[in-house]
Amino acid sequence: METKGRRRMPPAGIRSRLMLEIASELVGVREWPYRQVRMTLREQGGEWGPTLYASDSPDVIHEVANHDVQFALINPGVVLTLAHRGTGPFKEPVPVRAITVIQSYDQLLLAVSEKTGLTSLADIKEKRYPLRVSVRGQRSHATHLVLNEVLAAAGFSFDDIRSWGGEVRYDAGTPANNPGRTGAVDRGEADAIFDEAVSGWTEEALGLGMRPLPIDGPVLERLEGLGFRRGTMAKASYPSLASDHQTIDYSGFIVYTHADVADDTVRAVCAALEARKDRIPPDTGEGPLPLDVMCKDTPEGPLGIPLHPAAERFWREQGYLS
Repeated sequence: METKGRRRMPPAGIRSRLMLEIASELVGVREWPYRQVRMTLREQGGEWGPTLYASDSPDVIHEVANHDVQFALINPGVVLTLAHRGTGPFKEPVPVRAITVIQSYDQLLLAVSEKTGLTSLADIKEKRYPLRVSVRGQRSHATHLVLNEVLAAAGFSFDDIRSWGGEVRYDAGTPANNPGRTGAVDRGEADAIFDEAVSGWTEEALGLGMRPLPIDGPVLERLEGLGFRRGTMAKASYPSLASDHQTIDYSGFIVYTHADVADDTVRAVCAALEARKDRIPPDTGEGPLPLDVMCKDTPEGPLGIPLHPAAERFWREQGYLS
């Protein structure tokens, strides 16, 4: 049969790379709204294999526990600490293991308008204050899990705030990328913002006459008992603060898996990161991924759970662990 001029169907590997490159380009386009990726790999024509899910929602932990997802990520890393310990919302330990941790230094900020007269979390409970608080609109976002635990440690909940005549506003984005959240405070429509990504909105909030509520004393001790780490927002970094501010840490994006995922599969994922580190620069754009620190427990990338044994061996072989 004459085949001259016909194009042969490209091999499966090339076809898959074509689709992956398209997805890689799309998620980097600012105007493209679909930024999260969930992909499942398999041998051509065979059963579906490992699933990699770029969602940072705590909900995915249950999918990893049930082996529906093999590799996912989470921010803040402390959520995995709670899962590993079986504390907070996790009724029993989940055998999660780390692959690597992306450096992302952050804290949690509970900011309230000074006109409320509130100076502590205890004030909210004691005064049964009808707080109008803005929180993240994405209901599956980890801030909700973290905030629920913080309020529980202080002896009340968002439902209590509502019962006292307050309001919980679910507003899109962070205060930094949604000026409507700080705008609501400025207009007198809200008198509190509870959120993370503090470097992008702290100074603006303080400029609007807001003050941070400290997370300290017995509340902090209860949270540390669950697995949270204390954090400090330094006045040196936020000049409008009256002094260093005590809070809890919100750092680190951990790439994680289940303890019983096969060593060969975990090793392949680590090797892929090592091979592509020059093509996946950090947010700073300076150089390749710093994998030599992304397998260690650091302030910017806290690791409150063990590395998967295969990942630990791989990073040790690369000379990143002593």
